[in-house]
Amino acid sequence: MKRPAEDSEHRHTAPRERTLLLTPGDDRAAQHAPAVTRAIKILRLLAKSDVPLGGGAIARTLGLVPSTCLHILRALVDEGIVAVNPETKHYTLDAGILTLAGSLLQEESFYRVLQPAIDRIARTFDMTTIALQPLARKHLVVVAISRTERALRLHVDIGSRFPLLISASGRCVAAFGSYSLPELERAFAALRWDEAPSFNTWKRQVEETRRQGYGVDVGNYINGVTIIAAPVLDPAGRIPHILVALGIGEQIERIGISTLGEALREAATDISQHFSPRQEEERS
Repeated sequence: MKRPAEDSEHRHTAPRERTLLLTPGDDRAAQHAPAVTRAIKILRLLAKSDVPLGGGAIARTLGLVPSTCLHILRALVDEGIVAVNPETKHYTLDAGILTLAGSLLQEESFYRVLQPAIDRIARTFDMTTIALQPLARKHLVVVAISRTERALRLHVDIGSRFPLLISASGRCVAAFGSYSLPELERAFAALRWDEAPSFNTWKRQVEETRRQGYGVDVGNYINGVTIIAAPVLDPAGRIPHILVALGIGEQIERIGISTLGEALREAATDISQHFSPRQEEERS
């Protein structure tokens, strides 16, 4: 496979801030603000549910004391973030939740840059393409999706979350993050794969990802599916987003892993220009 262009190599050496890698089950944040953590868990549960939920069901599902759960629900209702049916006493998300994401929905939002990029990849190669964003040092969350009629359709939607180090995107996180080897090994041990690579094999793949500017997962995460990912890097070398394309292994073999990987890397490099000082100045 070809090495990345000089601008990609320059991005690889950008200074990075030391951060702590957390595994999905690590709830140390709850020690600092337990009420906030409980409220967020309630909101996530309501967001996942297809039907309104009663306070008792919410408390049992999340392992909360019923009275504590009720106090939090009442506060969320008062803020307009959660709605309650006065007859059934069942809860759902309310329109107030949209105000929290208002800036992300604006015309000048960064997601307006992401969507055209993944649309081009999806149309060119006829495959599902998504954009991920790191979340709370534990997960990657889907923030944009582009599908084609014939593309492989997996159960993934806006807001879907994945472990931070899983698949091709996880190799990007490990390659361009500033995590120690013990941190990576501890987090790697908690991952679930269809065909898990050994940690030593995974480490070699992470090094390859750093050299070429994109990561590859051939059937490890999902059997028979090849996933390719390229990181968007800001001037400090951090990863605000990752572009991901996925398809049946035979389909990607026909296209060529390096062809698709380089297309993703080039798109990610173009998006990175959005973080340049000049672009930031123009948007301010």
